[in-house]
Amino acid sequence: MRRLLLIGLLVGLSLPTLAARPTPPTRATDVAKNTVRRHLIYFRDKTGTPFSTSRPEEFLSGRALQRRQRQQITVLPRDLPVSPGYVQQVKSVPGVQLWYTSRWFNAAIVACDSVTLAQVQALPFVLSARTLNRGQAGGSPQPKTAPAAPAPAEQTTADRSQYGRAYAQVKQVGAERMHAAGFRGEGLQIAVFDAGFTGVNTASVFASMFTENRLLSTFNVVEKSPSVFQRNSHGTQCLSILAADEPGRFVGTAPKASFLLFITEDDVNRSEHPIEEVNWLVAAEYADSAGVDIISSSLGYNTFDAPSPSYSYADMNGRTALSTRAAAVAARVGMLVVNSAGNEGNRSWRHVLAPADADSIMTVGAADSLGVVGSLSSRGPTADGRLKPNLSAMGVATAIVNPSGSISRGDGTSFACPVLAGMAAGFWQANPRLTAQQVITLLQRSGSQATAPDNNLGYGIPDFVRAYNLANPGTPLSTAAARGLAGGMYAYPNPVEAGEPLYLQLPAGLGTGGLEIRIYDARGALVASQQVAPAVTGVVRLETAALRSGVFTCLIGQGLQQQAVRFVKR
Repeated sequence: MRRLLLIGLLVGLSLPTLAARPTPPTRATDVAKNTVRRHLIYFRDKTGTPFSTSRPEEFLSGRALQRRQRQQITVLPRDLPVSPGYVQQVKSVPGVQLWYTSRWFNAAIVACDSVTLAQVQALPFVLSARTLNRGQAGGSPQPKTAPAAPAPAEQTTADRSQYGRAYAQVKQVGAERMHAAGFRGEGLQIAVFDAGFTGVNTASVFASMFTENRLLSTFNVVEKSPSVFQRNSHGTQCLSILAADEPGRFVGTAPKASFLLFITEDDVNRSEHPIEEVNWLVAAEYADSAGVDIISSSLGYNTFDAPSPSYSYADMNGRTALSTRAAAVAARVGMLVVNSAGNEGNRSWRHVLAPADADSIMTVGAADSLGVVGSLSSRGPTADGRLKPNLSAMGVATAIVNPSGSISRGDGTSFACPVLAGMAAGFWQANPRLTAQQVITLLQRSGSQATAPDNNLGYGIPDFVRAYNLANPGTPLSTAAARGLAGGMYAYPNPVEAGEPLYLQLPAGLGTGGLEIRIYDARGALVASQQVAPAVTGVVRLETAALRSGVFTCLIGQGLQQQAVRFVKR
């Protein structure tokens, strides 16, 4: 069962109007055979695919390749699209509707009845199939009841600067100092997976995201459409913790990052099935291809409605649940996956949900403003004994923005997750040389329980300043902020004005031979490059006249020895 902060009521089935003449009863077996369900069709191999790992630009964006190159991640056969020939043969079976394909699982997601499914399974290249939902019995889906309105947040005093009611959760992780140092998420792309984003297109706290063109993409995986400003407010509330940018009223932890919004939860149909885990997979592959840096997912799964089999705690082992397997691959291709631990701490399940049990991701627990674990926060360990959660943040009385623009407070690991996703974005912006796994490690080392982690809060509550100083032991934050340092190399002036040259201060030890400099825009497109011999002073001058206004990433180095710095041109 997904554990969003939602309250739903059972809805009685509506009875059909009586027919004028009686009709013979329909046998249950006939109904089952004719019920159209979603299925995950696994293929045996990728034979016949026209794509090659030697030509990844044909199926991955420039930004996705840049992310891999920066972290020295190799494109593998798992990244190749599925065989188009296999897909065409599946589509050719009468009664099959193709929804999506999965590169990582080498599979197709189709809709068909059980008779048609048997024909698909008989194809020689099909390895196996898994049914993902119960199917529709007919009629229009009934919307779930709206979430209960959280209690209003108390007014904050004016001395709490620009953050308004979000001050406590921002300050707890040191994000206000992160922002003061100039790291607000610029140049980072964050994908948010949720059940809906009602009001995001109208609430004033999100206005700058639209006017500054930082909402890069929207996709409703459930409906296969771009429409996301609908269905549910949970995603709106989570996004506000990240992206809100209304100084003096509410500012999130990554107010200048760019965002991609995905609906993966079918919250309109009142049932729980593994199709939503596959929706998570589809969104993660889309995010990978687009070049996303961070996934923020306040979702979790354990029990499903019949006939879908539920998970047991033994399945929370990092390798069983569909969403867990998807999250693990997302981490392996260089994305930083941040997922809520779950709200099972005071329920019989008690432990983390999927995909929070995945290794190599940042699983987030809930604490109050004093750093005490919230009673609802799911505990570790995983079934195979790994510590979870990794870290924790404010998930008790967290300030959130509702679709109407009003501000309230809510409880749950759903709200702790985006606090840390945004803080991690600013930390990564400040240290672009780091890999996603190094980001997790350093944030854990900065945690309030770094020397004595446990299965309640993990490594505790991280702190940006401590993490930054761990990453840059020779340059404390105060010095780095004054010079605009980013990972040992810095650009100045930053921002650079139109007509001004940009200078790069090179770190010692980068190399003595010729250097290659490449500049990418916010979408990952290569917009400039040049070969230079490093100056004696270690300073390189770049002309920026041909660049439009925006956020850019500059990669400089020799071969695999690369460093990166982000800069803004006005």
